[in-house]
Amino acid sequence: MVLDDLSDSLKGTLKKIANAVHIDSKIIKEVVRDIQRALLQSDVNVKLVLELTRKIEKRALQEKPPAGMSNREHVIHIVYDELVNILGDSRELPIKKQIIMMTGLYGQGKTTSCGKLATYFKKKGLRPALIVGDVHRPAAYEQLKQIAEQAEVPFYGDKNEKNAVKIVKEGLNKFKSSSDVIIVDTSGRHKLEEDLIQEMKDIFKTTNPNEKLLVIDAAVGQQAGSQAKAFNDAINITGIILTKLDGTAKGGGALSAASEVGAPIIFIGTGEHASDFETFDPARFISRLLGMGDIKSLLEKAEESLKGKDAEKTAKRMISGKFTLHDMYDQMNMLSGMGPLNKIAEMLPGSFSGKLKDVDMDGTQNKLKRFRIIMDSMTDEEMDNPTIVRASRIKRIARGSGLENKDVKELLKYYNMTKRMMKGLSGNRKMRKNLMKQLQFGN
Repeated sequence: MVLDDLSDSLKGTLKKIANAVHIDSKIIKEVVRDIQRALLQSDVNVKLVLELTRKIEKRALQEKPPAGMSNREHVIHIVYDELVNILGDSRELPIKKQIIMMTGLYGQGKTTSCGKLATYFKKKGLRPALIVGDVHRPAAYEQLKQIAEQAEVPFYGDKNEKNAVKIVKEGLNKFKSSSDVIIVDTSGRHKLEEDLIQEMKDIFKTTNPNEKLLVIDAAVGQQAGSQAKAFNDAINITGIILTKLDGTAKGGGALSAASEVGAPIIFIGTGEHASDFETFDPARFISRLLGMGDIKSLLEKAEESLKGKDAEKTAKRMISGKFTLHDMYDQMNMLSGMGPLNKIAEMLPGSFSGKLKDVDMDGTQNKLKRFRIIMDSMTDEEMDNPTIVRASRIKRIARGSGLENKDVKELLKYYNMTKRMMKGLSGNRKMRKNLMKQLQFGN
């Protein structure tokens, strides 16, 4: 999970507020100390931490909760608000013809991010292309070439040429009429060296890019701020991509770097696959970090997975308690297209994600695949009315799917259990209303 340790600490702090008998100055000061400790342990800039916690303490002690909100809810809302504020404003890259220059130190995930960015624009209906402007790292050409092939996008480079500016010029001429988004991968170094800065400035002058994106590894810690400032001073970066947020318990230094240079975080990378790449929204990110879920992002992933089908209708059925095996099959297809189950679980509200935390996600994902194979061997009548599936039908379905009777029985058990759970959710009017509101559906 993204920033697991920080998330657990902050969720523990919110639980302390929720369980407090009275919200007084003592509990507020205790909560503020807990937040300071959690953020400092995650490498968030000290100055930002002190500024943040002063605001939380001042607002919690002085502000009165609005009508209809309890003191506990109000303090939790203040913590949420101020955490969102330190991440700064968000923005999305425009979906239009443009040149994007990628920068960053060696080993930060810059080249991998080029491929993810190309995939992102390709899904938006544009024609991306990649240029390898890294002439110093021996494997740079082959790596970006392989990434381009996987993403099925055009690629340009010259592994025998040592002049990065020349390669970039040739690549721009090659793609200027055939591509909408040209992504230029530049050289990285182990540290901020003068020749890296100069080469970056030369490529900047040659390309005149619309966007200058800085890629930062989430594990880089407090150094992220000084790195971001050096790149910003050189070419005035327009956005930040944070990588490897799944591989570090910290990451606060990289998160706070955006605030230090005034450039927004635009994307976060949470794994090696092209799908492990998300547009960054501070409010949604903090909501997930605090265990409040991120239903909107979940629905967006569902819409992308459904490829034009009615995601809203499917989501409504999921919480209605009324669905057949056909519906469950569609839901499983949707889930399989949304990525690993552990990533989906992060987007669910705390009570749901908490229950899923200790589940064997890989085993569950394999089980869902097996269930779909079984359903492929069932008739439409059986899919519409699973109650008719008895011994003789179970035997036929198992034989047709190449599995055992017990696997078919397990599917039916899973279906009945899911149906009961969904029925319970549909019967809880308050919970259903809250979910519908987050999904922005009509009542």
